[in-house]
Amino acid sequence: MKHPRGSLPLYLQVVELLVRDIAAGRLQDGEKLPPERDMAVQMDMAVGTLRKALSELEARGLLQRIQGSGNYIRAQASPRSVYALFRLELLGGGGLPTAEVLSVERLAKPPHLPHFGQSRFAHRIRRLRCLSGQPAAMEEIWLDAALIGTLSAEELSESLYLFYRTRLGLWIEKAEDCIGQQPVPSWRPAAFSPQPNALVPHIIRRSFAQDGSIPEVSETWYDPSVAHYVSRLR
Repeated sequence: MKHPRGSLPLYLQVVELLVRDIAAGRLQDGEKLPPERDMAVQMDMAVGTLRKALSELEARGLLQRIQGSGNYIRAQASPRSVYALFRLELLGGGGLPTAEVLSVERLAKPPHLPHFGQSRFAHRIRRLRCLSGQPAAMEEIWLDAALIGTLSAEELSESLYLFYRTRLGLWIEKAEDCIGQQPVPSWRPAAFSPQPNALVPHIIRRSFAQDGSIPEVSETWYDPSVAHYVSRLR
């Protein structure tokens, strides 16, 4: 597994991948995982790294480790995940989300977006999102500039919500998504298959912080041949 700059530690990438597979039903309650050495080879990592990931899953109540028998999945209705609010999955389910930051700029808020934040300005973050290495979506995130004066691509982590929590003391507790269709914009990165002006599924999201404020609004265009939007009601 790759570990690009700004991504989660490798063991947490494994945790998040398995958590999303559990949520998607690709890993069933009571299912036995392969032997740890075989699993480490399959995932191209050290056995010690894999064991650290499995220990984290056990701590979250998602894994039962039976001495002399093996590791067994313990599914939960809503497993804790860094990507709990990331609703795109591969067509077959699951997939580890990764992100490539394309640009970060401080700009006046565009008038077509819903109202959010306090400042007239926002940091516009453009990213290419992949699921287990497959380019799946392009994102344009607008973060209220009142929250942080300057922002660079180098300081952003793979999960923006994790960055908000650790750097800004800001918890995104819920989100409102409006889904429709929009043309692919002209800033499309080459790795995103749909061409500019092609109609694709489009999500506009308002993200709500712990105090009820809306610190960011985002737009996502995704490739329906790679991913679909999934919302599970518990």
